Amino acid sequence: AKLKSFAAKIIQLLKEWTETFPYDFQDEKSMKELKEIAHRITKCDEENGTVKKIISQMTQNLLLALSARSQYQEIREKFRQPVTDKSTILKTKPQSTQKDILSVCCDPLILAQQLTYIELERVSNIYPEDLMQIVSHMDSLDNHKCRSDVTKTYNLEAYDNWFNCLSMLVATEICRIVKKKQRTRMVEFFIDVARECFNIGNFNSMMAII
Repeated sequence: AKLKSFAAKIIQLLKEWTETFPYDFQDEKSMKELKEIAHRITKCDEENGTVKKIISQMTQNLLLALSARSQYQEIREKFRQPVTDKSTILKTKPQSTQKDILSVCCDPLILAQQLTYIELERVSNIYPEDLMQIVSHMDSLDNHKCRSDVTKTYNLEAYDNWFNCLSMLVATEICRIVKKKQRTRMVEFFIDVARECFNIGNFNSMMAII
């Protein structure tokens, strides 16, 4: 009875660990240790197989989480690759094909909503381990230690880059307009977008626009 009670606590610990910090199990060594522990715990409840089902579900969820983050990382890496000079592209393109943002979306509310979707997608991929990574990095700087064992996830970096990209987009859309009246209209449009972002609760996009 004591052994079963102890096994239940270990399962709860492993369940919370794998859900909160899945990157701790991305290498083969740690995954092998997890499987060995799971195998030992399973022996404590061979009669009804409840523990085996819980561990099986936990392992499956862990593998899915690691796979999803790996795919997200691959997509982000493609966007991080250096691009060709944009000014050269704009010069080679005919003036008629160079659309401003108003020709794509002239409704401030719709643009604010789309920006919020992007914000939520970026935020949803920030996990406790990303914050722990920063703490570990700061600690290593304070103690002058090398933390080469810490795996970079780039999720916070991607969120920060998005803020900078949005700011650059707003500045570019305004500055590329030559006529003052049209430029004024563009500034007013982005002020309205920032206001709609505020109303939605998307303060990050609002600050990027400002």
